[in-house]
Amino acid sequence: MQIPVIDLQPYLEFTGKFPIAHKDEFDSNLKSLCSEVSRTLEETGALLVKDPRCSAEDNDRFLDMMEKFFEMPYDFKRRQERPHLHYQVGVTPEGVEVPRSLVDEEMQEKLKAMPKEFQPLTPTGPDPKWRYMWRIGPRPLSTRFKELNSEPVIPEGFPEWKDTMDSWGYKMISAIEAVAEMAAVGFGLQKDAFTSLMKQGPHLLAPTGSDLRSHGQIGTVFAGYHYDLNFLTIHGRSRFPGLSIWLRNGQKMDVKVPVGCLLIQTGKQIEWLTGGDCIAGMHEVVVTDRTIDVIKLASEQKRSLWRVSSTLFAHIASDAVLKPLGHFADSPLACKYPPLCAGEYVEKELAVINLKGSEGGA
Repeated sequence: MQIPVIDLQPYLEFTGKFPIAHKDEFDSNLKSLCSEVSRTLEETGALLVKDPRCSAEDNDRFLDMMEKFFEMPYDFKRRQERPHLHYQVGVTPEGVEVPRSLVDEEMQEKLKAMPKEFQPLTPTGPDPKWRYMWRIGPRPLSTRFKELNSEPVIPEGFPEWKDTMDSWGYKMISAIEAVAEMAAVGFGLQKDAFTSLMKQGPHLLAPTGSDLRSHGQIGTVFAGYHYDLNFLTIHGRSRFPGLSIWLRNGQKMDVKVPVGCLLIQTGKQIEWLTGGDCIAGMHEVVVTDRTIDVIKLASEQKRSLWRVSSTLFAHIASDAVLKPLGHFADSPLACKYPPLCAGEYVEKELAVINLKGSEGGA
C-alpha cells in the first residue's frame, strides 16, 4: 500500500476566495478531497501532502542550517540545553529521550504478539539522537502551563537562525491547519473543529539530528517505536531514509517522501478528539540498507553525515480540553477518552519519556 499524495492547492484556492465558507458550500470535488484526507489518516495514521507554500528550497535552507548546528562542538550544543524547562526549548542531547517501547510494558506485550516481519527493532537504551525545540506561533498571555510555553533559545553565531526557523515553522503550521480543516470536514465536523482548539497551542519545530558518522551501523535505532503525544506531526523530506510507520492493520511500511512533499502523522490528541476513530500512528527511525547507500553517496560527495528531520509538532492549546468532538462523543470507544486538559496530558506523557521529572523537574 502506498500513502496517497494530496495536493492542497484546490482547497487553498477555494478557501482563499471564500475564507468563511461553510462546509456545505464545498463542491463535490472538494468534499471528496476532504474525505480522502480523513479516510487516509484513519486507515494509515499518515498522509503525504503537496503545499505550494512549502517549497523544496525552503526545506533545503532549513536542513543546511540544522546540519551546520549539529556539526558544532559538543560543548557548544550543550550550552543551548534547558533541562529545567523539560527540554521544551533549546537542545535535547542524545541519550535523553527514552522511547515509549522501552518503558511501556503493555506496549512491549503487544510488540511480541506482532508477526515477526512487522516487529520494530528493540532499542537498548535512550535514543542516540539530538533534538532542537523551537516554539512556533504566539503563546497565551495567561496559562496554567508556563513551562510548555517558554521563551526560545537562539545559539550564538547563527544570525539567520530566527528567520529560518520561523519561516519554515510557520509554513508547516499553515499546511497542518489546512489538513486539519479538511480532515474535520471529512469527518463530518465543522471546518474549524480542530483549528479553533489549536489557537495559541505550544507548537514546536523540533528537528532531530542523528550522527551517521558515529552511529551509522545498520540496525541502529535513532528513534525507538513510539507514537507522538501531540495533535498532528509534520516533516519535510529528510536527506537520509530510515523512517518506518505502522498502518492501522499492523503492517510496517518504509516511508518515502517525494521531493517537494510533506509527511503528516496522527498524534495522540487527534485520537482523543475523534474518540479513537483516528489513532496515533506508531513509527521508528532506524539505519537500514537504504540509509547505508545514501551514507556512502553523501561521503563521496563530501556532504554532511548528520541525518536531520525537519519535524514540527502541532498541539492543541494547553488550556483547552481534550474530549471526543461532535458525533465522536457517541462512539462506543468515547468512554476511553474522558475530558482532560491538553497541558496535563502532555506533562504526563513527557514524564514517561524522561523529558519531565515526576516532581516537575527534568
